Amino acid sequence: MLNRRQALATASMGPFFAFPATQRANLLFICSDQHQTAASGCYGHTEVKTPHIDEIAADGVRFERAYCQSPVCVPSRGSIVTGVYPHKHGARILQDPLPARARTVAHYYKDHGYATAAIGKMHFVDEAQRHGFDHRVYAADHNKRFTQAELDAFRTDQGGAGGVDGRASAMPERLFRDTFYAEETIRFLLENKDRPFCVWASFFMPHTPLVPAKSYWDLYDPAELSLPKRLGTELEGGFNGHLVRAKERGWYQQTDDQLRRSLAGYYGNVSQMDANVGRVFDTLRELGLDENTVVVYTSDHGEMAGAHRMWTKHNMYEQSVNVPLVIRMPERIEAGTTRKEIIEQVDLFPTLAELCGLGAPGGIDGTSFAPLVRGERFSAREMAYSEYYFCRNVFTRDNRFVGRPPILMVRTDRWKLNYLSWDRSELFDLEDDPGEFTNVIDETANRGVVRELTAAATRTFRS
Repeated sequence: MLNRRQALATASMGPFFAFPATQRANLLFICSDQHQTAASGCYGHTEVKTPHIDEIAADGVRFERAYCQSPVCVPSRGSIVTGVYPHKHGARILQDPLPARARTVAHYYKDHGYATAAIGKMHFVDEAQRHGFDHRVYAADHNKRFTQAELDAFRTDQGGAGGVDGRASAMPERLFRDTFYAEETIRFLLENKDRPFCVWASFFMPHTPLVPAKSYWDLYDPAELSLPKRLGTELEGGFNGHLVRAKERGWYQQTDDQLRRSLAGYYGNVSQMDANVGRVFDTLRELGLDENTVVVYTSDHGEMAGAHRMWTKHNMYEQSVNVPLVIRMPERIEAGTTRKEIIEQVDLFPTLAELCGLGAPGGIDGTSFAPLVRGERFSAREMAYSEYYFCRNVFTRDNRFVGRPPILMVRTDRWKLNYLSWDRSELFDLEDDPGEFTNVIDETANRGVVRELTAAATRTFRS
């Protein structure tokens, strides 16, 4: 694995694209997979080590209440790149490809003369479709660098993709996909430093399995880690499907010691991903490109990480649907500030286009919050919306909920409704119960709130 300085020296021996400097800003969009917002130093966590993301946040604007449009990879990523909700772009479950007709952020930037790249896990399902990205780097590109014996050994080392048993990897860091994705993003920056670019660096971690490289596992002593609050009656007051799923997968029965090892593995994954973010961002600065590049860090959805006796996502708890979001501007506007306004990830496309000087596209669900990034007056959303369709072979073993209407979430400053048209819905008072432990949907005093939020959820879904 080349370090940054070696890569810079190597690249200097070859020609760069001869392209005049643009007055418009570049875009470096860094996306991780399954990063719980709270599991970051810049969001106040005292145990997780994320120095590089923290550095970007200290020089940018951090958003506390940003929400994904579906707490699962494929539909969420589809909404990020198109600016529309899953029921409109059509990729609603893990097995749905983003339709070829979908117009994405890549098409928009390409139309404005940008070099576009998608490097890493984009989860388009039909990977023959590039969705406007000129340059594409896949997991298969990583795999072909190694022998079959090395790949087999790495797969055995990691275990299943859904495993939550935390432990150190016995394999070198060079075998991890994210190491390759960081190197390829750096390569793209080197080769396109003299032309406007839009690059999507999409990392796999901290997604399960929870088996980081040993140096990152060693950052955490499981015995010293704090545990999320867990009740003995967890998940019993709302939609029963979450309880069924948690027990089927063994999450509900995790002991405190097992949970601590899982957390050490997850935090190690987070720190390993953060190190790759740092490699990319450091190169951007060494090339001087940070002076004309909007930098974004976010994740496609969150991770339960043991909260409510669950792991992964596929639900509407804050740990699953709230996402980290940091935006750093070239001119350091509002650097180091925190925003509490409600943001949806469909808003990213128009916001970033406006911040880069292209003007916000129309005809999408997202609304630009560029004024908020600049510290200007802004009328924020009153609610965040998300939808979840039950995924085949993922939610429960018997697929009993597959084909049912989705869970629709509406989250306001105070309230969160998780609406199910065919089963028990959930209402949480986030002022009195920020941990979402008590479903208050049956309380007479809340009937008006339930009616109002149900109407908002169904109206958005039908729009």
